[in-house]
Amino acid sequence: MNKVRWGILSTANIGMKQVIPAMQNGEYCSVDAISSRNLDNAQKAADELNIPKAYGSYEELLQDDEIDAIYNPLPNHLHVPWTLKALEAGKHVLCEKPIALTAGEAEHLLLETKKYRDLKVMEAFMYRFHPLLDVAKKLIRDKKIGELRFVDAIFTYFNDDPDNIRNQSEIGGGGLMDIGCYCISAARYLFDDEPGKVVAHIELDPEFGTDRFTSGILQFSNGSANIMCSTQMSHQQSLKLFGTKGHIELEVAFNQPTEDPSRLKVTIDGETETVEIPATNQYTLQGDAFSKAILDDKPVPTLLTDAVNNMKVIDALFKSSEKGTWMKV
Repeated sequence: MNKVRWGILSTANIGMKQVIPAMQNGEYCSVDAISSRNLDNAQKAADELNIPKAYGSYEELLQDDEIDAIYNPLPNHLHVPWTLKALEAGKHVLCEKPIALTAGEAEHLLLETKKYRDLKVMEAFMYRFHPLLDVAKKLIRDKKIGELRFVDAIFTYFNDDPDNIRNQSEIGGGGLMDIGCYCISAARYLFDDEPGKVVAHIELDPEFGTDRFTSGILQFSNGSANIMCSTQMSHQQSLKLFGTKGHIELEVAFNQPTEDPSRLKVTIDGETETVEIPATNQYTLQGDAFSKAILDDKPVPTLLTDAVNNMKVIDALFKSSEKGTWMKV
């Protein structure tokens, strides 16, 4: 077998518009089935994206013996339950971020995966697969900007639609779970460390009950990170890395363009150099990397422990804002 046969749980927009078309261009991915709670919706999606099989329930898809792996882009509260159902059905799982609603739930998933040692599970933080991040990581590792001391990460957009799942608190909506998790993940990845303590200010939407504005500080052993996310501000994403000898700025932080080159700027001793990476699709790279791990029976690029640790920071930020003080992670 030289390609992994994928099934898609739901016709969610992120899958239809970004992930599925990207995976269909992958070297090691074959998208063979899609499911919905409504067969008509599944068939329409299958026709639109030229997917061979459509199922009118998630259970039917999981029973298909010709499917090797599942992509789970369901709403946040369904990530762990349907990932577990997929594992029980003998499928590998690539699950959208955040992996769970709480660190405890993520730890439960991690414990359960030990029952399925032949199956692989990974949280889908696609930005980590873009080569531009590899460049930034190498610059830090090679001490080009000296010692990394500070990360500034921002991700915002405006969405006040009450019917949007991101504005429904009971199913894991809100800024931290949707986009703040990227800021946390990036800071942890670039420091190659876990924060010891965090502090946050969180503003809740009075109607939705979701966090519509969050600012926080993550304290690492050798530096700190400022994060800010919002679901009710003008669109912005920014990632800046400051070292003892220079700094790095990514032109786009997380949703890298697929048709145009990606760039970062490195400034050392007042001299700025621009590094450009040819256009690529990080969703394609993510799908291929996970599929290759299955085909080669190697560990996935991002272990599930990383997802658990990201959730621990999210939990601590919520608790910090509630208690008005620093919280240990």
